[in-house]
Amino acid sequence: MNPNHKNSKLYLLLEILIVSTKLGLTSFGGPIAHLGYFREEYVRRKKWIDDQNYADLVALSQFLPGPASSQVGIGIGLIRAGVLGGIVSFIGFTLPSVIALILFALLLQDLDIKNSGWIHGLKLVAVPIVAQAILGMVKNLTPDLRRKLLALFALIVTLIWQTAFSQIVVILISSIVGFFLYQDNENSDKTTLTTNISKKFSVFCLVIFFILLAILPLINSISSSKWIAIFDRFYRAGSMVFGGGHVVLPLLEREFVPTGWLNKETFLAGYGVTQAVPGPLFTFAAYLGTIMMGWRGGLIATIAIFLPAFLLILGTFPFWSSMRRSSKLRRALLGVNAAVVGILVSAFFNPIWVSSVFSIFDFLIVAILFSMLVIMKLPPWVIVLVGAISGEILSRI
Repeated sequence: MNPNHKNSKLYLLLEILIVSTKLGLTSFGGPIAHLGYFREEYVRRKKWIDDQNYADLVALSQFLPGPASSQVGIGIGLIRAGVLGGIVSFIGFTLPSVIALILFALLLQDLDIKNSGWIHGLKLVAVPIVAQAILGMVKNLTPDLRRKLLALFALIVTLIWQTAFSQIVVILISSIVGFFLYQDNENSDKTTLTTNISKKFSVFCLVIFFILLAILPLINSISSSKWIAIFDRFYRAGSMVFGGGHVVLPLLEREFVPTGWLNKETFLAGYGVTQAVPGPLFTFAAYLGTIMMGWRGGLIATIAIFLPAFLLILGTFPFWSSMRRSSKLRRALLGVNAAVVGILVSAFFNPIWVSSVFSIFDFLIVAILFSMLVIMKLPPWVIVLVGAISGEILSRI
């Protein structure tokens, strides 16, 4: 093949689309597993990026709110082929699970299967999945007493004060506490991450991010449009999530269940199915949007929840070297990460546990599923399948 053709923009974009779609069809297991798949494909096989740059890109995605694995995929696309490369990489990785979840939501509505036994089984699946995420995050994000106490603070506040704003307030307070508690935290890491994105364009993206974050709630408050309401809620959720896709659960639950947009059963059934499909957990938004407003709602919800991730990674990419050397930001982030653990434990209790586990048999199924996931280390799609079958059997005895 002509080398010039291989280096053409169209060829690069097509190559990114093919590789990212393959990952979107095969990457099971959540964000941490996704990062492993990405390293195998992009670093070891394709050699599009070296280990140092990949580590820097992962660090950037962990620093920013939003879906970490998706932001890494977007970043690799940016490095490979600019802004269009980032968009194509995102589409390939995300579209398979978006289509699957929209179809499931349509099936759920058309067949009226909300009270089926296997739907209850899917709700039970959410219990071990989130429990596993909590165990990993407790170990990594709250290793000392101070951060454990911050996590406890976040747990207490979000359980007692269950509103759409409680998580935001807790995160802000925790960032301030982290800043003052960890005065001795310094960072000697060096970063080599580079891109051809101009700093002017990056600043423009950051301005758009903050303008939308500020103005969408105002527009929603004076508008009766359900489309604006959906876009506002999903955009804010995508802007406020630190710690990975599981943490989006309490934010979305607070936005849509108490307000009557969704019931808990339908919400948790979709969350269970989301574990069975590959790709980012944020595509849960596609399911929720479809349940509320049809397939168009699913697409709008997907765009809204991922848009902050796009704007933030485009806006921070050229500035990451100096940002990462800032001890002030790192200290604040330590507090935020600790709060995320408490928020997730709160969501584990309500709505997940209180809306799923009603009997000894439910608890036994959860214990078996947890053992399969954590001890036997079976893939999540197996857990989902066993959970659905178990729920159906339980409903018939």
